[in-house]
Amino acid sequence: MDRQSVYSLSLFGEDRSANGDQSNRQIQQELVDFILEFHLENVFIYRDQIRENVLSKQYYCDIDITHLIAFHEHLAHRLNNEPGEIIPIFEAALKTCTQRILFPSYSNDDRASAAALPEHQLLIHSSVSQTSIRGLTATNVSHLVRIPGIVIGASTLSSKATALHIQCRNCAHVERLPITSGFTGVTLPRVCGRQQSGVPADGDKCPLDPYFVVHEKSQFIDQQVLKLQEAPDDVPVGELPRHILVSADRYLANRVVPGSRCVVMGVFSIYASQKNSKGNGGAVAIRNPYLRAVGIQTDLSHNQAGGAMGMQFTEQEEQEFLELSRRPDLYSLFASCIAPSIYGNADIKKAITCLLLGGSKKILPDGMRLRGDINVLLLGDPGTAKSQLLKFVEKVSPIAIYTSGKGSSAAGLTASVQRDTSTREFYLEGGAMVLADGGVVCIDEFDKMRDEDRVAIHEAMEQQTISIAKAGITTILNARTSVLAAANPVFGRYDDLKTPGENIDLQTTILSRFDLIFIVRDNYDRNRDETIAKHVMNIHMGGNHQQNGLETENAEISVEKMKRYISYAKSRCAPRMSPEAAEKLSSHFVSIRRQVARAEVDAGQRSSIPITVRQLESLVRITEALAKIELSAIATEKHVDEAIRLFLGSTMDAVMSAGGDTSALGMGGNKQLVEEVHKVEDELRRRLPIGYTSSLATLRREFVERKGYSEQALNRALQVLARRESVQFRRGGALVHRSGV
Repeated sequence: MDRQSVYSLSLFGEDRSANGDQSNRQIQQELVDFILEFHLENVFIYRDQIRENVLSKQYYCDIDITHLIAFHEHLAHRLNNEPGEIIPIFEAALKTCTQRILFPSYSNDDRASAAALPEHQLLIHSSVSQTSIRGLTATNVSHLVRIPGIVIGASTLSSKATALHIQCRNCAHVERLPITSGFTGVTLPRVCGRQQSGVPADGDKCPLDPYFVVHEKSQFIDQQVLKLQEAPDDVPVGELPRHILVSADRYLANRVVPGSRCVVMGVFSIYASQKNSKGNGGAVAIRNPYLRAVGIQTDLSHNQAGGAMGMQFTEQEEQEFLELSRRPDLYSLFASCIAPSIYGNADIKKAITCLLLGGSKKILPDGMRLRGDINVLLLGDPGTAKSQLLKFVEKVSPIAIYTSGKGSSAAGLTASVQRDTSTREFYLEGGAMVLADGGVVCIDEFDKMRDEDRVAIHEAMEQQTISIAKAGITTILNARTSVLAAANPVFGRYDDLKTPGENIDLQTTILSRFDLIFIVRDNYDRNRDETIAKHVMNIHMGGNHQQNGLETENAEISVEKMKRYISYAKSRCAPRMSPEAAEKLSSHFVSIRRQVARAEVDAGQRSSIPITVRQLESLVRITEALAKIELSAIATEKHVDEAIRLFLGSTMDAVMSAGGDTSALGMGGNKQLVEEVHKVEDELRRRLPIGYTSSLATLRREFVERKGYSEQALNRALQVLARRESVQFRRGGALVHRSGV
């Protein structure tokens, strides 16, 4: 990573360096005192930590900077501002401490024991303020910084030399060349060391540049290069996320995998890029920034691998959550706190509550996994606040990524294969589904996605993995995410006279993977319109939406509290169903299948929204999510009833609102109109043989005045036939010509 580059010169000759050595010894002594003497409530933290680590053959010590500030403020200040100088001294101090702890009887000057100990590594963590990647400037160079982000790429381990074993070609003179930490570039001596020391050479003089490196006898450490990107929620609107390279070595290598969120503590350093030094003659002094990691804290709340350890919750907070979970109205309260500025949509908000919490993930004895995440599709008219709901979920979910269907490609959603510029090796960079592992992906404009891009998320939605076989890389990535998608019907608005198959331009394969499908209609209803208008005006006039008398309890759970409650429930609770609830659910599923089969026979065609065993699993997941809200370990019949109600009100309503006799279910007053339109259609076909033309006025006289049909039904029937290309309008709609079957 780094190149050897001189950037400082001593101006005060030899005396200054002697003083420097002395001050270094003094600093080392102070650091040794800190490690051996620092204690909290009679516990010597670092002394015990070093003993534990060394006994398990791990030579590192994890220091908290706040402890160092409390012990010796000046040292902490120097460590922050001159980490390049202090960290090697600190590591030498750690080695001294280990020697004192392991071999207390040896004197300080006894070098034998110290030589037996390997080099130690200093790891630092802290809770000081964080700097974002775009906040790093030239003033931060060679300072200690703390940067949060998400790892998007990790290279394979490479070996970096710490001490080179070099040998003279001519006289086999051997030297050991230590390499200062952080710099990999090294220049070998031009002249043989034996001649310099005054020992007469046997025979010939050694030529210039006599040394070569004996790799087998050199010392190496592991090094890994990570690519750290800003977390998606920290990127300002309209900006591309920035990233920085992180060099992690020894015990920090192999700590994180792509997709994990972490906070990296490191020295902000610079290296000379090969491109700059070769290509641009003038850009000799340009350096590229990177981060030399001295500590990596993974954010366990975001990584499901962290499991039950999750976020850290205080006892007081846990007590508060337990009290909240005992409230009888918690479920409706939670739902009403989701996007409180949006009026109504109670069932959708309840479904989103279930989606945020999710069911229980199960791993069967044969290794098969059953997902616990719930997927929801909102399909409906424009202006029904679908995107606003998606945006709110992105805010309230502990991990969430929002994307729009038109601007997302298959590689952007799953994973892309990149080539490393320096090593020319291929590596994987995770896409949205991988980065949101353990959270929610909100996909807006789901219907505008290209079919081949939509197919890419089939596997992620059911198996929760992403399999990749590209450019010689064959691997499987985890994508344990819930999907919340919003789509518009084919013609922009939902047409009640058409079957769901004609309204929904999505394949059956993707529809069956959604647990709940909501059809959101924008119906004309005076009372509802008045209430919504008042609600919207309240918000726009600056009056808080809690004051309109409709949703007074919104203030009870803030977004931050909801976020923490969701994390708490997900990490502490995995409900199972009681036998009675399971029996009730299975018998209900059988009756739903029977009902759908009968409806399909009546309509004479198969439903485009299938009811399969997946839907039974959906009901199980929703039931578990409802139990999880109350932090209950057992899902009871009460939860099953609510799950069935949600399912009937969403997916089943969509299935049953097909054309034909079943269209009346869930469509209220449209039943007569639909039947009338079908009758008018049949009569028009009989009245107009193929190739005949009639005027619209004549048809209106016949159907409306003589036969008593409504004019609305005639117009709708003509529109339907025109869309199916059975009739054509001519002369600006005055004539109707029958053109096809």
